[in-house]
Amino acid sequence: MGKAQKYVLLGDATYPLQDWILKPYQEDENLTQRQLQFNYRLKRAHSVIENAFLRLKARWQILLKCDDCSLELLPTLVLACCILHNVCEAHDNPFNEEWLEGTEPTELPKPCQPAPAAMEDGRAEQGGELMCQYFESCGEG
Repeated sequence: MGKAQKYVLLGDATYPLQDWILKPYQEDENLTQRQLQFNYRLKRAHSVIENAFLRLKARWQILLKCDDCSLELLPTLVLACCILHNVCEAHDNPFNEEWLEGTEPTELPKPCQPAPAAMEDGRAEQGGELMCQYFESCGEG
């Protein structure tokens, strides 16, 4: 796209527009085809993330009981599970689909109300617009 981009997190419409949060355009009848495609791609990416967390929790069921450990330990615990998952995959110990039984997808916590307009960063729209252009150039999928 000719412009260096930094990493961003995916959020939904309730998150404030920031240059580090990629969120969908608000659904209404005025969205362009490009914006609809952007929203569709974001939704697909979000489902991949949900599936990855579901598989991680199924393989490492300690993550289902994270209320047993302190909040300070939680990031290290998740990172350790990610590393162990990669070690298993590298040594041909694949994911067993049976592990998914009894592991339910859970809604990730998110804000209940849309963020106040004062939290919005108007400069962040440029990042979303660049991603729109990128998705458009990639074609369907």
